[in-house]
Amino acid sequence: MFMLADRTPSWSFLTNHAQVLLCIAQDPGIRLREIGEAVGITERAAHRIVVELAAAGYISRTRNGRRNHYRIQSHLPVPDPLAHEQRIGDLLAILAGRSDDVASVGETAIARQVDPSSFRATEAAEHWKD
Repeated sequence: MFMLADRTPSWSFLTNHAQVLLCIAQDPGIRLREIGEAVGITERAAHRIVVELAAAGYISRTRNGRRNHYRIQSHLPVPDPLAHEQRIGDLLAILAGRSDDVASVGETAIARQVDPSSFRATEAAEHWKD
């Protein structure tokens, strides 16, 4: 069955974990509330996912006053049996539309052209399309 051009599917290729990671890559100082709004989940769910990503070693958090600053461990493998040979940084570079070196992913925002408050992670593919 073909999808009509003006219809958006009710599903996403990216898990909530991947969408949260993409939000963090785009803005390492992003608040949980902003992550929740971008991904379409509650702040509590965003917090749970951030805790899970940190526990698995994919991100680290540094407290900066009342805010957190996140750093993505871009050298780690993608936690997927089909893509385990790829690095997290490679995946984020593709999703953000970057083809250059991704060693600094998570240290600085990947895409400064995008206003994070108006960006929905589920719309990443459409936004970065040629």
